[in-house]
Amino acid sequence: QVQLEESGGGSVEDGGSLRLSCVASGASAPNYCMGWFRQPPGKEREGVAAIDITGMTSYADSVKGRFSVHRNSAKNTLYLYMRYLKPEDTAMYYCAADLCGGNWNRYLETPPPDFGYWGQGTQVTVSS
Repeated sequence: QVQLEESGGGSVEDGGSLRLSCVASGASAPNYCMGWFRQPPGKEREGVAAIDITGMTSYADSVKGRFSVHRNSAKNTLYLYMRYLKPEDTAMYYCAADLCGGNWNRYLETPPPDFGYWGQGTQVTVSS
């Protein structure tokens, strides 16, 4: 069993930065792939960034070069560093975890598969 709790959301202006955190608890947390997802108002949930247990990362095209995902295994914490934020980045951001491979490889689908573990989300609002 894995519990996920996000924090770090807020309101920023166009071009601003934020860092999201996701603390994972549970004995098996280090063995899971983890990622960030978002759901803009009135739209479906979409994949943003993911990292596997080796540290390999991948990103949605819309955030490449602006967002960076990192994993601190010692702290069981996943981070999303967001720079050059745009109004279209406004969304509820969720952290998720599941076994690597299989469904996890489909994380960039819209909507993504229903992964095993999800956090409650943290709101990011970018104003123009």
